[in-house]
Amino acid sequence: MMILTLTADLTGVTDLRPDDTPENAFWYTFKVQCTSCREVHPNFVNVSRFRESSATIKEPPVSYKQGSPPTRQKVIEFDCRGLEFVEFKPEGDWLATGVDSGSKFTTIDLTEGEWFDYDEKAGEEVSIKDLKWEIRRN
Repeated sequence: MMILTLTADLTGVTDLRPDDTPENAFWYTFKVQCTSCREVHPNFVNVSRFRESSATIKEPPVSYKQGSPPTRQKVIEFDCRGLEFVEFKPEGDWLATGVDSGSKFTTIDLTEGEWFDYDEKAGEEVSIKDLKWEIRRN
């Protein structure tokens, strides 16, 4: 079993999670290493919890909660057969919720390593910064 963890600085938002539903499957993008020959595949590969592959996603993703200071939290868990994930790319749409306002933020793009927006209900800037992804054995 492997888990993808995240540490991030969330300001004004919480419950950061991939937009991952049966109607709109999120494709987790990883660099993969063969466990037999230890060769790293040169291209990133995609895994969805709604499609069968060599890696199975056991349960839906866990929302990342805002905290001070930021803490490492599990995002998703994988059962991998014959491969290991060695790097994660946060491609795809992510969701978050305003801490005080309850505003829904959709189509969050984390590929640049940070995200900024404005919460109209709260009257404040919101952000996601200092993203640190880690893949660990569980």
